[in-house]
Amino acid sequence: MDIIVTSPTELTFAGKTYSCVVGRGGIGIKGREGDGITPVGRFPLRSLRYRPDILEKPKTKLTTHPIIPLDGWCDDPKHDQYNRLIRLPFSASYESLWRPDDLYNLIVNLGFNDDPPVLGLGSAIFFHVKSPKSLPTEGCVALAQSDLLEVLENCTTDTFVNIKPQTP
Repeated sequence: MDIIVTSPTELTFAGKTYSCVVGRGGIGIKGREGDGITPVGRFPLRSLRYRPDILEKPKTKLTTHPIIPLDGWCDDPKHDQYNRLIRLPFSASYESLWRPDDLYNLIVNLGFNDDPPVLGLGSAIFFHVKSPKSLPTEGCVALAQSDLLEVLENCTTDTFVNIKPQTP
């Protein structure tokens, strides 16, 4: 069963509709790193990471790992670890997964540009917690933490996020 992003503000899963946010560039064809676009396509859920100092291990059938303060994600299109989990310290550009806000209390890396990564096409497309003010993401799909936990409980290794093109 797919998680379907039907618009920049809604997704459906298991017969229920949830409020979501997507990238500041909207939904479309991803062109490059940093464009803020949430890519159109159908992407597998690779694995779930969570903050063990904030949450108990979530109920899900996905492969699950605790986030540690040394976890990061390489977003440097010139580096051979581009669009990969890395350990800090790291010499190239990266995003820390241990954030001071709650946005990465839960993160699922989506199978976008990862098999193998095309340098510069875009990295770190996550399914994560949305900000309290529902601000746009950098290209990810985000839900309220309680909604994300509910969705994850019903996800399996066969679940995909299906991001539909925006219609005018």
